[in-house]
Amino acid sequence: MGFISCTSFPTINSRIPSTRFTKQSTLPSLCTPKFAFRREDKPSFLLSLSSTSSIMASPIQASSSSSTIGETSDGLKVQSHVSIGANDLLIVGPGVLGRLVAEKWREQEHPDCQIFGQTVTTNHHDELEKLGIKPSLKETEFDGNFSYVIFCAPPSQSPDYAAELRMAASKWNGEGSFLFTSSSAPYDCFDNGECNEDSPVVPLGKSPRTDVLLRAEQVVLESGGTVLRLAGLYISFCIMFLLNFLYTETRGAHTYWLSKETVDARPDHILNLIHYEDAASLSVAIMKKKPGGRIFVGCDNHPLSRQEVMDLMDQSGKYDKKFKGFTSTSGPLGKKLNNSRTREEIGWEPKYPSFAQFLGVSK
Repeated sequence: MGFISCTSFPTINSRIPSTRFTKQSTLPSLCTPKFAFRREDKPSFLLSLSSTSSIMASPIQASSSSSTIGETSDGLKVQSHVSIGANDLLIVGPGVLGRLVAEKWREQEHPDCQIFGQTVTTNHHDELEKLGIKPSLKETEFDGNFSYVIFCAPPSQSPDYAAELRMAASKWNGEGSFLFTSSSAPYDCFDNGECNEDSPVVPLGKSPRTDVLLRAEQVVLESGGTVLRLAGLYISFCIMFLLNFLYTETRGAHTYWLSKETVDARPDHILNLIHYEDAASLSVAIMKKKPGGRIFVGCDNHPLSRQEVMDLMDQSGKYDKKFKGFTSTSGPLGKKLNNSRTREEIGWEPKYPSFAQFLGVSK
């Protein structure tokens, strides 16, 4: 699940929909919204745009708890003996999605709860504290387990992904919900065919990439947890700024494609998308429903081909450069995800019904 990096990016006007957040901050005069695609069938990529704007919002309030500070053998600080409340949430991997889940969990459901963010290192702990998320490490000890745990960390952060899920499951008390945000990649469909929650998956042993995900999902389901298979995620990085993410480079497959003008890839390969905010709201809705042992799908039900993605970017009028086209006629195709069952069962609808509508393009 890699990213393509490049140094140039196109310009954009201010038609991208704004997003409200509960963090007080003023954006710099040059805000760089980007669209980050991840978790979808390869390749993962970022779509990047730039604009000027500022956003103000009310601050997140962090609840207090008693704790002591210790250190690991590596000298990393570890909170221990922290009291856990009934509605407190543990987020394993509090990146973009995890931080949005935290915001929605506190704002929409439990304003007085504690939210903990478990990370591999202390590198981003200051960022988390500013968002009202209490940072912790795997070694952190708590007085009891959590009723609500969500695992958002990618496989790339661990040599034994299933073991990471087992550790997360060990911090769940079996009540509430334990949710794993997985990927739609395991679905065994590579001909642009229809695919839903109950479609067959790639057999174990056929693909190392899907093996990692399926074994991790198995750990979650056996523990009574829930799996959410997400399509490709995208977001405006003005939101990323509010989440305390700072980027010094422009990254994205679309900017790579624009810079090359022609690309040796199939134009008809289908991609499936969901906005990060919608993935977060769906995650919270699932945890609220507590449907243990189930698999759900997160997507916008508007699959697009690679060519259609580039056409939409062109139609938006936000880019100076023009993409000439994809040149390959071989290689695997994608799948057309449909999550109607998930929507009906969870009672959820996306804020952004399609990528085209997000861009302000009629399609």
